[in-house]
Amino acid sequence: MRVLLQRVTSAKVSVDDEVVGRIDPAAAGVPHGLLALVGATHSDTEATAKALADKAWRLRILDGERSAADLHAPILVVSQFTLYANTAKGRRPSWNAAAPGDHAEPLVDAFADTLRALGATVATGHFGAHMRIELTNDGPVTILLEG
Repeated sequence: MRVLLQRVTSAKVSVDDEVVGRIDPAAAGVPHGLLALVGATHSDTEATAKALADKAWRLRILDGERSAADLHAPILVVSQFTLYANTAKGRRPSWNAAAPGDHAEPLVDAFADTLRALGATVATGHFGAHMRIELTNDGPVTILLEG
């Protein structure tokens, strides 16, 4: 499983021009939140998703070297199969390392549900939909987690 974390001051995801998920850290009284782009591969399990959610929640990449857990920062979770693009040959990426939807969707859900169980305010996109993401990356801080 791969999770691309971005420290953000705001983020939202839209499907068909309708906002389906949004985080506004300032409204929550914190300087930052996280955007988590989550991709799964064939061998990933629910345990992998839970471990990476815990890592993302506790990773000290927010203001003052604190974590989302320390600040109770909101997190926007968006499925992102393209994190498993293989560009080794030619000019057209291969997606064969990305898990099919019936395997990946429950793992992305487990990631988001684990964050909620840990105490996070979580917004999400719609799995499998064409989504438009708007964000303000702060720093910039972008970190790849793998499990």
